[in-house]
Amino acid sequence: MGEITNFRGESTPSESRSLGEDEVQSLIVRVGERVRKARERKGIPRRVLSENSGVSPRYLAQLEAGEGNISIGLLQRVAIALDHRIEWLMTEDDPWNSEALHVADLFRSANTDTRQRVMQLLRPESAQEMRAHRICLIGLRGAGKSTLGQRAGDTLGIPFVELNREIEEQSGMPVNEVMALYGQEGYRKLEAQAVSRVVQTHDTMILAVAGGIVAAPDTYTTLLNRFHTVWVKASPSEHMERVQAQGDTRPMAGNPEAMQELKAILTSREALYEKAQVSLDTTDKSFEQSLQELLDLIQDQKFLG
Repeated sequence: MGEITNFRGESTPSESRSLGEDEVQSLIVRVGERVRKARERKGIPRRVLSENSGVSPRYLAQLEAGEGNISIGLLQRVAIALDHRIEWLMTEDDPWNSEALHVADLFRSANTDTRQRVMQLLRPESAQEMRAHRICLIGLRGAGKSTLGQRAGDTLGIPFVELNREIEEQSGMPVNEVMALYGQEGYRKLEAQAVSRVVQTHDTMILAVAGGIVAAPDTYTTLLNRFHTVWVKASPSEHMERVQAQGDTRPMAGNPEAMQELKAILTSREALYEKAQVSLDTTDKSFEQSLQELLDLIQDQKFLG
């Protein structure tokens, strides 16, 4: 199964970065407009905002004109000087008119009981109903997600779907070409769309996803809410051996530190993978052992009812 991040922690180089350029420019313009509007609402001249924030009047003028690519640190200073949260200056929703942002503020200041009642109103379905009979296998490449998922699906008589294949069908090209043309941002958009489509078209299934999906917060939240999630894991050495057994020698090629880098990736993602409902450790186990344990987990957890 193709991964987005290799064992060296590198992203696939993109030949075209134009996909995100419009979004970046729109964000710069939006931030400038928000800063200007917030300053005018407070009734303070740019000079005063400059004194309070420590950002020069010239730079503020460029920022408000949509020409200043301000750093996060400087933008935080400006937000504090305007008595705003920094996200108000960046979000697509208008902070002065958005009901969603207003509700978010109220929710943030509410007590636990109120928050729980709000969540019940906003999400009337139970977690079990939302997940239906959908199962998702997450984990780093080489853990065995695809082979286990395919065999488990065959044994249980339910569809098995590999998300990258869905993305390829949607885009009409292999995943590596998607990455080359659109970069990781473009891939992530297609990945999110593929997850939504799978949810809409399958109530019962096993899905295998790329290991890096946990780094996309919105998409991963969708997986956790809409699927019974299983973290399929293995030791770093087994991850590496299995990838090489598949005929991919790139992780180790010319990179003697590949194993340390793989361990670093596993460590950095561990807290995210642990959000899965259950885990399946395939270290030092035969395929048949791991398959039986996966089937037992599905039965014991009543993932299929």
